[in-house]
Amino acid sequence: MCKQLHEATNGVLRQEAEKALVEFQSGAGGSDTLAQCQMLLERAHSSYSQYLATTTLTKMVSRNPCTLTLQQRIHIRNYVLNYLGTHPKLVHYVNQGLVELFARITKLGWYDSVDKDKWAFRDVLVDVSQFLKGPIEHRITGIELLTQLTAEMNQISDSDANKSLTKHRKIASSYRDQHLLIIFQLACTQLRSETYESYDFSEENKQRLILQLLQLALNCLTFDFIGTSIDDSGEDFCTVQIPTSWRQAFLNLSTVQLFFDMYAKLPSSLASRVSEPHLLDRYTPEVFRAYVVSRLESVSVVLRDGCDDPLEDLTVVNQQLDQ
Repeated sequence: MCKQLHEATNGVLRQEAEKALVEFQSGAGGSDTLAQCQMLLERAHSSYSQYLATTTLTKMVSRNPCTLTLQQRIHIRNYVLNYLGTHPKLVHYVNQGLVELFARITKLGWYDSVDKDKWAFRDVLVDVSQFLKGPIEHRITGIELLTQLTAEMNQISDSDANKSLTKHRKIASSYRDQHLLIIFQLACTQLRSETYESYDFSEENKQRLILQLLQLALNCLTFDFIGTSIDDSGEDFCTVQIPTSWRQAFLNLSTVQLFFDMYAKLPSSLASRVSEPHLLDRYTPEVFRAYVVSRLESVSVVLRDGCDDPLEDLTVVNQQLDQ
Protein backbone atom coordinates (compact mmCIF):
# COMPACT_ATOMS: atom_id res chain seq x y z
CA MET A 1 0.00 0.00 0.00
CA CYS A 2 2.69 2.48 1.01
CA LYS A 3 4.76 1.76 -2.07
CA GLN A 4 1.74 2.19 -4.32
CA LEU A 5 0.83 5.49 -2.67
CA HIS A 6 4.29 7.02 -3.03
CA GLU A 7 5.58 5.39 -6.22
CA ALA A 8 2.63 4.28 -8.36
CA THR A 9 2.13 6.19 -11.61
CA ASN A 10 -1.39 4.83 -12.06
CA GLY A 11 -3.88 7.27 -10.53
CA VAL A 12 -6.45 4.56 -9.77
CA LEU A 13 -3.92 2.48 -7.86
CA ARG A 14 -2.83 5.51 -5.87
CA GLN A 15 -6.43 6.36 -4.94
CA GLU A 16 -7.09 2.80 -3.82
CA ALA A 17 -3.90 2.77 -1.76
CA GLU A 18 -4.76 6.13 -0.18
CA LYS A 19 -8.25 4.92 0.74
CA ALA A 20 -6.87 1.76 2.32
CA LEU A 21 -4.25 3.71 4.28
CA VAL A 22 -6.80 6.21 5.60
CA GLU A 23 -8.95 3.34 6.83
CA PHE A 24 -5.92 1.69 8.42
CA GLN A 25 -4.85 4.89 10.18
CA SER A 26 -8.32 5.37 11.63
CA GLY A 27 -7.35 2.72 14.16
CA ALA A 28 -10.77 1.13 13.97
CA GLY A 29 -9.18 -2.27 14.38
CA GLY A 30 -8.12 -1.54 17.96
CA SER A 31 -5.74 -4.23 19.18
CA ASP A 32 -5.50 -5.64 15.66
CA THR A 33 -4.21 -2.28 14.43
CA LEU A 34 -1.56 -2.25 17.16
CA ALA A 35 -0.40 -5.71 16.16
CA GLN A 36 -0.33 -4.73 12.49
CA CYS A 37 1.73 -1.61 13.26
CA GLN A 38 4.21 -3.70 15.19
CA MET A 39 4.38 -6.18 12.33
CA LEU A 40 5.07 -3.36 9.86
CA LEU A 41 7.90 -2.06 12.01
CA GLU A 42 9.42 -5.51 12.48
CA ARG A 43 9.06 -6.93 8.99
CA ALA A 44 8.88 -3.99 6.63
CA HIS A 45 11.76 -3.44 4.25
CA SER A 46 10.28 -0.09 3.24
CA SER A 47 10.79 3.08 5.27
CA TYR A 48 7.34 4.17 4.04
CA SER A 49 5.76 1.23 5.88
CA GLN A 50 7.73 2.02 9.02
CA TYR A 51 6.59 5.62 8.86
CA LEU A 52 2.97 4.53 8.31
CA ALA A 53 3.11 2.40 11.44
CA THR A 54 4.65 5.26 13.42
CA THR A 55 2.12 7.89 12.36
CA THR A 56 -0.77 5.47 12.92
CA LEU A 57 0.36 4.80 16.47
CA THR A 58 0.77 8.52 17.11
CA LYS A 59 -2.78 9.22 15.92
CA MET A 60 -4.17 6.44 18.09
CA VAL A 61 -2.33 7.74 21.14
CA SER A 62 -3.39 11.35 20.47
CA ARG A 63 -7.07 10.63 19.87
CA ASN A 64 -9.44 12.30 22.33
CA PRO A 65 -10.82 10.38 24.04
CA CYS A 66 -8.07 7.78 23.80
CA THR A 67 -9.40 4.25 23.39
CA LEU A 68 -6.11 2.58 24.28
CA THR A 69 -5.77 1.08 27.73
CA LEU A 70 -2.96 2.10 30.06
CA GLN A 71 -1.20 -1.22 29.54
CA GLN A 72 -1.39 -0.82 25.75
CA ARG A 73 0.16 2.65 25.96
CA ILE A 74 2.90 1.42 28.28
CA HIS A 75 3.60 -1.38 25.81
CA ILE A 76 3.82 1.08 22.91
CA ARG A 77 6.23 3.34 24.79
CA ASN A 78 8.49 0.47 25.84
CA TYR A 79 8.38 -0.96 22.34
CA VAL A 80 9.38 2.39 20.82
CA LEU A 81 12.36 2.73 23.17
CA ASN A 82 13.49 -0.81 22.42
CA TYR A 83 13.02 -0.31 18.68
CA LEU A 84 15.09 2.88 18.68
CA GLY A 85 17.78 1.12 20.68
CA THR A 86 18.01 -1.81 18.27
CA HIS A 87 17.66 0.23 15.05
CA PRO A 88 20.21 3.06 15.28
CA LYS A 89 20.35 3.70 11.53
CA LEU A 90 16.72 4.42 10.70
CA VAL A 91 15.76 6.85 7.96
CA HIS A 92 15.53 10.33 9.48
CA TYR A 93 11.76 10.77 9.19
CA VAL A 94 11.09 7.33 10.69
CA ASN A 95 13.45 8.03 13.59
CA GLN A 96 11.89 11.46 14.15
CA GLY A 97 8.40 9.99 14.02
CA LEU A 98 9.25 7.45 16.72
CA VAL A 99 10.87 10.14 18.88
CA GLU A 100 7.73 12.27 18.57
CA LEU A 101 5.58 9.26 19.45
CA PHE A 102 7.61 8.72 22.62
CA ALA A 103 7.24 12.38 23.58
CA ARG A 104 3.50 12.47 22.86
CA ILE A 105 2.63 9.33 24.78
CA THR A 106 4.77 10.44 27.72
CA LYS A 107 3.13 13.85 27.97
CA LEU A 108 -0.44 12.63 27.57
CA GLY A 109 0.11 9.93 30.18
CA TRP A 110 2.03 12.10 32.64
CA TYR A 111 -0.58 11.71 35.38
CA ASP A 112 -1.36 8.05 34.72
CA SER A 113 -0.22 5.71 37.47
CA VAL A 114 0.35 1.97 37.57
CA ASP A 115 -0.52 1.95 41.25
CA LYS A 116 -0.78 4.46 44.06
CA ASP A 117 2.99 4.94 44.40
CA LYS A 118 4.25 4.60 40.82
CA TRP A 119 3.71 6.88 37.83
CA ALA A 120 3.52 5.11 34.49
CA PHE A 121 5.46 7.49 32.24
CA ARG A 122 7.71 9.67 34.39
CA ASP A 123 10.94 7.64 34.48
CA VAL A 124 12.22 9.47 31.41
CA LEU A 125 15.74 10.02 32.72
CA VAL A 126 16.10 6.37 33.68
CA ASP A 127 14.95 5.26 30.23
CA VAL A 128 17.15 7.72 28.34
CA SER A 129 20.20 6.97 30.49
CA GLN A 130 20.44 3.59 28.79
CA PHE A 131 20.99 5.36 25.47
CA LEU A 132 23.57 7.75 26.90
CA LYS A 133 25.75 4.83 28.02
CA GLY A 134 26.00 3.40 24.51
CA PRO A 135 27.89 4.33 21.32
CA ILE A 136 27.51 7.76 19.80
CA GLU A 137 24.51 6.79 17.63
CA HIS A 138 22.60 5.78 20.77
CA ARG A 139 23.70 8.92 22.59
CA ILE A 140 22.31 11.04 19.77
CA THR A 141 19.00 9.20 19.99
CA GLY A 142 18.87 9.67 23.76
CA ILE A 143 19.41 13.42 23.45
CA GLU A 144 16.82 13.57 20.65
CA LEU A 145 14.29 11.95 22.99
CA LEU A 146 14.90 14.56 25.70
CA THR A 147 14.92 17.42 23.19
CA GLN A 148 11.59 16.42 21.67
CA LEU A 149 10.01 15.69 25.05
CA THR A 150 11.00 19.12 26.36
CA ALA A 151 9.57 20.76 23.24
CA GLU A 152 6.38 18.69 23.53
CA MET A 153 5.92 19.66 27.17
CA ASN A 154 6.32 23.33 26.28
CA GLN A 155 3.77 23.53 23.48
CA ILE A 156 0.10 22.93 22.91
CA SER A 157 -0.05 20.35 20.14
CA ASP A 158 -3.05 19.48 18.00
CA SER A 159 -3.86 16.68 20.41
CA ASP A 160 -4.00 19.23 23.27
CA ALA A 161 -6.17 21.72 21.39
CA ASN A 162 -9.44 20.16 22.57
CA LYS A 163 -8.23 19.64 26.11
CA SER A 164 -8.05 21.90 29.11
CA LEU A 165 -5.31 24.53 29.02
CA THR A 166 -5.12 24.13 32.78
CA LYS A 167 -4.19 20.46 32.35
CA HIS A 168 -1.45 21.36 29.85
CA ARG A 169 0.03 23.88 32.28
CA LYS A 170 -0.21 21.41 35.14
CA ILE A 171 1.75 18.82 33.16
CA ALA A 172 4.31 21.39 31.97
CA SER A 173 4.80 22.71 35.52
CA SER A 174 5.32 19.22 36.89
CA TYR A 175 7.88 18.45 34.19
CA ARG A 176 9.60 21.78 34.85
CA ASP A 177 9.84 21.21 38.59
CA GLN A 178 10.90 17.56 38.48
CA HIS A 179 13.09 17.20 35.40
CA LEU A 180 13.96 20.38 33.51
CA LEU A 181 16.92 21.59 35.59
CA ILE A 182 18.41 18.09 35.70
CA ILE A 183 18.07 17.81 31.92
CA PHE A 184 19.70 21.22 31.39
CA GLN A 185 22.60 20.22 33.65
CA LEU A 186 22.91 16.95 31.75
CA ALA A 187 23.12 18.86 28.46
CA CYS A 188 25.81 21.16 29.85
CA THR A 189 27.81 18.23 31.24
CA GLN A 190 27.70 16.46 27.89
CA LEU A 191 28.68 19.67 26.07
CA ARG A 192 31.66 20.17 28.40
CA SER A 193 32.80 16.65 27.69
CA GLU A 194 32.52 17.10 23.94
CA THR A 195 34.12 20.57 23.96
CA TYR A 196 36.99 20.28 26.42
CA GLU A 197 37.95 16.64 25.94
CA SER A 198 37.90 16.56 22.16
CA TYR A 199 39.89 18.34 19.48
CA ASP A 200 38.43 16.77 16.36
CA PHE A 201 34.97 18.03 15.39
CA SER A 202 35.04 16.86 11.78
CA GLU A 203 33.27 13.55 12.39
CA GLU A 204 29.62 13.73 11.30
CA ASN A 205 28.10 11.95 14.29
CA LYS A 206 30.04 14.15 16.71
CA GLN A 207 28.66 17.23 14.97
CA ARG A 208 25.13 15.81 15.15
CA LEU A 209 25.55 15.12 18.86
CA ILE A 210 26.81 18.63 19.64
CA LEU A 211 24.02 20.27 17.63
CA GLN A 212 21.42 18.12 19.38
CA LEU A 213 22.87 18.97 22.80
CA LEU A 214 22.78 22.67 21.96
CA GLN A 215 19.15 22.35 20.88
CA LEU A 216 18.32 20.55 24.12
CA ALA A 217 19.94 23.31 26.18
CA LEU A 218 18.07 25.93 24.16
CA ASN A 219 14.74 24.14 24.64
CA CYS A 220 15.36 24.13 28.40
CA LEU A 221 16.23 27.83 28.54
CA THR A 222 13.26 28.89 26.41
CA PHE A 223 10.78 26.82 28.41
CA ASP A 224 7.63 28.63 29.51
CA PHE A 225 8.70 28.73 33.15
CA ILE A 226 5.84 30.90 34.41
CA GLY A 227 3.11 28.97 32.61
CA THR A 228 1.82 31.66 30.27
CA SER A 229 1.53 31.52 26.52
CA ILE A 230 3.97 33.68 24.58
CA ASP A 231 2.59 36.87 23.08
CA ASP A 232 4.53 37.69 19.92
CA SER A 233 3.42 41.31 20.07
CA GLY A 234 4.78 41.91 23.56
CA GLU A 235 8.10 43.53 24.32
CA ASP A 236 9.06 40.65 26.64
CA PHE A 237 9.05 38.03 23.88
CA CYS A 238 12.70 37.13 24.55
CA THR A 239 12.54 37.43 28.34
CA VAL A 240 13.36 34.19 30.15
CA GLN A 241 11.72 33.82 33.57
CA ILE A 242 14.17 31.61 35.47
CA PRO A 243 12.91 29.93 38.68
CA THR A 244 14.76 30.37 41.97
CA SER A 245 15.86 26.74 41.86
CA TRP A 246 17.95 27.57 38.78
CA ARG A 247 19.83 30.35 40.55
CA GLN A 248 23.02 28.38 41.13
CA ALA A 249 23.22 27.32 37.49
CA PHE A 250 23.57 30.98 36.50
CA LEU A 251 25.59 32.22 39.45
CA ASN A 252 28.16 29.61 38.48
CA LEU A 253 29.97 31.47 35.71
CA SER A 254 31.24 28.23 34.21
CA THR A 255 27.81 27.71 32.65
CA VAL A 256 27.99 30.90 30.61
CA GLN A 257 31.72 30.43 30.00
CA LEU A 258 30.98 27.03 28.47
CA PHE A 259 29.03 28.56 25.60
CA PHE A 260 31.65 31.26 24.99
CA ASP A 261 34.33 28.57 24.88
CA MET A 262 32.25 26.50 22.48
CA TYR A 263 31.75 29.48 20.21
CA ALA A 264 35.50 30.06 20.11
CA LYS A 265 36.51 26.43 19.72
CA LEU A 266 33.91 24.86 17.45
CA PRO A 267 34.15 25.14 13.65
CA SER A 268 32.04 27.83 12.03
CA SER A 269 29.53 25.26 10.75
CA LEU A 270 28.60 24.44 14.35
CA ALA A 271 29.10 27.82 16.03
CA SER A 272 27.21 29.78 13.33
CA ARG A 273 30.21 31.96 12.67
CA VAL A 274 30.67 33.63 9.32
CA SER A 275 33.93 33.28 7.45
CA GLU A 276 34.17 37.00 6.66
CA PRO A 277 35.71 39.30 9.31
CA HIS A 278 33.07 41.06 11.41
CA LEU A 279 35.16 44.29 11.83
CA LEU A 280 33.81 44.78 15.36
CA ASP A 281 37.28 45.60 16.68
CA ARG A 282 37.54 48.42 14.18
CA TYR A 283 34.10 49.99 14.28
CA THR A 284 32.96 49.46 17.88
CA PRO A 285 35.45 52.02 19.33
CA GLU A 286 34.51 54.52 16.62
CA VAL A 287 30.78 54.17 17.29
CA PHE A 288 31.34 54.42 21.04
CA ARG A 289 33.55 57.51 20.66
CA ALA A 290 31.02 59.24 18.41
CA TYR A 291 28.19 58.57 20.86
CA VAL A 292 30.11 59.86 23.89
CA VAL A 293 31.30 62.98 22.05
CA SER A 294 27.76 63.79 20.88
CA ARG A 295 26.45 63.47 24.45
CA LEU A 296 29.18 65.73 25.81
CA GLU A 297 28.54 68.32 23.12
CA SER A 298 24.86 68.35 24.04
CA VAL A 299 25.75 69.69 27.51
CA SER A 300 26.57 73.17 26.20
CA VAL A 301 23.35 73.24 24.18
CA VAL A 302 21.28 72.30 27.23
CA LEU A 303 22.94 74.98 29.38
CA ARG A 304 22.78 77.69 26.72
CA ASP A 305 19.31 77.14 25.27
CA GLY A 306 17.56 75.53 28.23
CA CYS A 307 16.67 72.40 26.25
CA ASP A 308 15.69 69.13 27.88
CA ASP A 309 18.64 67.02 28.91
CA PRO A 310 18.60 63.93 26.61
CA LEU A 311 20.45 61.92 29.24
CA GLU A 312 17.55 62.23 31.67
CA ASP A 313 15.34 60.04 29.50
CA LEU A 314 16.80 56.68 30.50
CA THR A 315 14.44 54.78 28.20
CA VAL A 316 15.80 56.55 25.13
CA VAL A 317 19.38 56.18 26.37
CA ASN A 318 18.94 52.43 26.85
CA GLN A 319 17.42 52.09 23.38
CA GLN A 320 20.36 53.96 21.87
CA LEU A 321 22.85 51.76 23.70
CA ASP A 322 21.04 48.62 22.57
CA GLN A 323 21.23 49.76 18.96
